[in-house]
Amino acid sequence: MNDQTQNKSNSYWKTKLTPEQYRVCRLKGTDSPFIGKYYHHNQKGIYRCVACGQLLFLSDAKYDSGSGWPSFSTPLSKNKIFLKEDKSLSMKRTEVLCAGCSSHLGHVFDDDTVLSGTRYCINSTALDFNKT
Repeated sequence: MNDQTQNKSNSYWKTKLTPEQYRVCRLKGTDSPFIGKYYHHNQKGIYRCVACGQLLFLSDAKYDSGSGWPSFSTPLSKNKIFLKEDKSLSMKRTEVLCAGCSSHLGHVFDDDTVLSGTRYCINSTALDFNKT
């Protein structure tokens, strides 16, 4: 994890992020399905954490899972994210967080429709994008 952003205060994040980004990234919110800006996004490039700029996913790993959120088969590298058990909403899921700043990105699920066997279901609000 990046000590530069890992230990920042809530007031720091409130000034750096929009209210919606803060709600998703810092308060573990979720985008509404099927309407996020990166759900139907098909440009070539790299997806980054909107909060700290950490490189997260290559566009080549993005696919249409039909879930309503941008889905990726693999992260850029396992050290770019970390996973944490999430028992909120009376469910047991696995949360995906940015290794650079601990921002909530989304959740990971089993998915036998892709070679990796996993679907990283990520909120558009938690992402930024750079074309390559």
